[in-house]
Amino acid sequence: MIEHKTVSIAGQVFDNLERDILSGKYERGDVLTETKLSEELGVSRTPIREALRRLEQEHMIEIGSKGAVVVGINEEDIDVIYEVRCRIEGLASRLAAERATDEALDSLRQTLELQEFYTAKGNAEKIKNEDNDFHKQIYAMSGCTPLADTLEELHKKVVKYRRASLADAGHSKEALAEHHAIYDALIARDPDGAESATVEHVQNARERIKAGKA
Repeated sequence: MIEHKTVSIAGQVFDNLERDILSGKYERGDVLTETKLSEELGVSRTPIREALRRLEQEHMIEIGSKGAVVVGINEEDIDVIYEVRCRIEGLASRLAAERATDEALDSLRQTLELQEFYTAKGNAEKIKNEDNDFHKQIYAMSGCTPLADTLEELHKKVVKYRRASLADAGHSKEALAEHHAIYDALIARDPDGAESATVEHVQNARERIKAGKA
């Protein structure tokens, strides 16, 4: 059910539908109709229609005679997203190594410790949350808002696949070890090392995701 906040109703509908597509609630090939969505979300068809047009512009759906067909994110999209992440996330870590405050690095260490704890417990949802926080803190430490905003959007688009990968005990332990390598480079104020460790981590994350889809 949509809550009537200051954000436009169409904007709320868009956010809900985008989240449901990216999380896997709606799978590739599912058909979304204005009537059904209107009933489910408790809003009129007008904001539904506007939200669907936005989703089409984002290439998340294709609108045809039968309704809106979910496209979602395919394997080619994943490759492109991770290639972009390699380039700009490496830059974010480089900048973070140069600019991070001691307080920010201490906060990152605490996040890493929480990730260790939940990895040992095998709590996939908590691991995902701490993994997200680890990356977000590095984006913030880079001091570059456009960079952080871009990376946040890319992370969001592959949330379903990242969640599934981190639910694998072996994958989550590998990701944790890679985060330690990034953190060590940041603490050492080593821009080259931070960038290199981050690029390796993102490349490995892509391979883990693709292995899970095989």
